[in-house]
Amino acid sequence: MSAVACHHGPATGAMPLSAQRGADTALLRRDITYLASDALEGRLTGTPGNDSAAAYIARRYALLQLDTLAGLHDNRCVSVSALRQTIEARTGNSIRLTDRQGIACSSPYLQPFTAKSVAAAHAGLPAALPTQNVVALLPGSDPALRNEFVVIGAHFDHLGRSAFNALDPAAGNAIRHGADDNASGTAAVMELARLFAHHPPRRSLIFVNFSGEELGLLGSQYFVDHSPVPLDHVFAMLNFDMVGRMQNDKLIVYGAATATELPGIVDSANVAPQFQIAKIGDGFGPSDQSSFYEKNIPVLFFFTGEHEDYHRATDVASKIDVGDEARVVEYAGRIARALADRSARLTYVRSASPAPMAATSGRNVWFGSVPDMGATDVAGVRLAGVTPNSPADKAGAKQGDIIVEFGGKPVKDLYAYTDALYSHQPGDVVQFKVLRDGAPVVLTATLGKRE
Repeated sequence: MSAVACHHGPATGAMPLSAQRGADTALLRRDITYLASDALEGRLTGTPGNDSAAAYIARRYALLQLDTLAGLHDNRCVSVSALRQTIEARTGNSIRLTDRQGIACSSPYLQPFTAKSVAAAHAGLPAALPTQNVVALLPGSDPALRNEFVVIGAHFDHLGRSAFNALDPAAGNAIRHGADDNASGTAAVMELARLFAHHPPRRSLIFVNFSGEELGLLGSQYFVDHSPVPLDHVFAMLNFDMVGRMQNDKLIVYGAATATELPGIVDSANVAPQFQIAKIGDGFGPSDQSSFYEKNIPVLFFFTGEHEDYHRATDVASKIDVGDEARVVEYAGRIARALADRSARLTYVRSASPAPMAATSGRNVWFGSVPDMGATDVAGVRLAGVTPNSPADKAGAKQGDIIVEFGGKPVKDLYAYTDALYSHQPGDVVQFKVLRDGAPVVLTATLGKRE
């Protein structure tokens, strides 16, 4: 990998991060607690808290002695050896960088870019937000395969103090901590980097932590548009978004149909104690793997499900189950190694483009349902929960209900449900039909407004 990689010498204190073979629950807890702390103020793209999170992740990769990728930025940045002199190996969070020029040149693991979001600008945020992805390379062990790559990624940004995209507008400028979304996924990627660091697979691994996801997958889109390696050499991409709040051993895996070999690989990695795997074929699921799938790369997206704290200030570190997250990390690690070690290429499968959403005029409408994203075995949308005091709650909707009709429109899946909901405006009185214990129930809701 000398053509694209810059290798660095041993890092003092690296071994404590790499000595343990299994997923380290204490390390996962420490990472999530820091990333979701008040000090980082929710890691909104373009803010000091987001910059500090990027610096924290970069220091971890330096401690693991991972390589950097050439072409991420110019060579005026400080060396890794100088960076390591500032590291407290046991805490990893001693420095909080706030200067944008400084953050862009504080580590060769950073890929600076400018996040531009029309929607964010309309919500009162700056139209252009300087930010950065964090990228590291673990060269493969096989000289014949090390020029191919498995990308392992997660976004590390969240909503900060902004009510943009928040589901608790009444909380005002409260910190949306983003412990599950997506400190959990970020910690999972760093932990996989640690687990693989001293036992590389045959293909090379690229670990990427994206910024700008909450503004529209901006970091992952920038990465694939400015990839430091040829995209036709990217073998597969694994994405982690919200993997810290598992219920009843249920793990949702998007992208299982993006290559013909993936269903078997996903199933064979599910060893005892087994998960209840909900395989969703769609590679265009709602996270950063979509940017890679659009470039004809097979993808998998690991997700433990939505919950009532999603995009709210109550998504805090104390609610994360690090034991279950460690199981997800180890499961995904088996899949990553199987992909990176296999001799044959995957057979990419192109699905139809994602269904278009309804006109955006209704996007501020609020119902308060929490769909069960893994309920692929039902015709309709099963509810994983209902937000307290929401229109759905006041109408009598309950966890386990299956919405089969909304506002007179049939609901066969989440796309149809979203279209039906967004065709309405706040204040509309809407009848919807659910199946409850197999029996149809008709309910009436007065839709609210999402500020």
